[in-house]
Amino acid sequence: MAGCRIPLVLLACGSFNPITNQHMRLFEMARDHMHNTGRYKVLGGIISPVSDSYGKQGLAPAKHRIAMAKLALQTSDWIRVDEWESQQPDWTETVVTMRYHHNHILQKYQKSTTTHKLSNGNITATSNPSVQLKLLCGADFLDSFRTPGLWLDEHIEEVSGHFGLVCVSRGELLPERTVHESDILSRHRQNIFLVTEWVRNETSATEHSLYTWDSEKRNEGTLLRPLTKQAPNPVSSLED
Repeated sequence: MAGCRIPLVLLACGSFNPITNQHMRLFEMARDHMHNTGRYKVLGGIISPVSDSYGKQGLAPAKHRIAMAKLALQTSDWIRVDEWESQQPDWTETVVTMRYHHNHILQKYQKSTTTHKLSNGNITATSNPSVQLKLLCGADFLDSFRTPGLWLDEHIEEVSGHFGLVCVSRGELLPERTVHESDILSRHRQNIFLVTEWVRNETSATEHSLYTWDSEKRNEGTLLRPLTKQAPNPVSSLED
């Protein structure tokens, strides 16, 4: 029954430098997929641009990326841009951003009850499911979990186990293999939803994919903040 579906909010983190039609397409594809499972009802989507301290060359100031995202989303009645992450003084780990938004949506969508009148005239109340938050990403973002020193194991555990992911596959990347080859992701595969993009579009919706060595190469000589903040012994360049 539709009334028993789990309420869900989708969160996409990234640079959004700038936001593109493909970013919004990810949300639409993910919403359709989650509705089609018969288990979820997507209540909304959140775009969370990274702060300026990410350190990427060519990264437009957060205020401009926020403004562009707001303009792009003017016609959407369910996706919004949130400024919290972009206003932080340092780069914020994805899991920290997820905790922040999860707390807020729990307050916004407080757990409710539904009353039913039984055939004998008695009234019974059933508790509706609590709202969930899942990370929306592209396959290249999911593949970044395999980059040594980039993600803490406990963060991957929390993102995939406690929250969950909706991953839209694109290009030549194989998210099924990424999940299969990771002990942590394999353990939580029931909480990872893989969506196939049948219409190929090679423009990465994860220019918001902050955490790949390709991004490092495009910024050769500049180590991005995730690698310097999380790696115990950060390298000084790609050649090291």
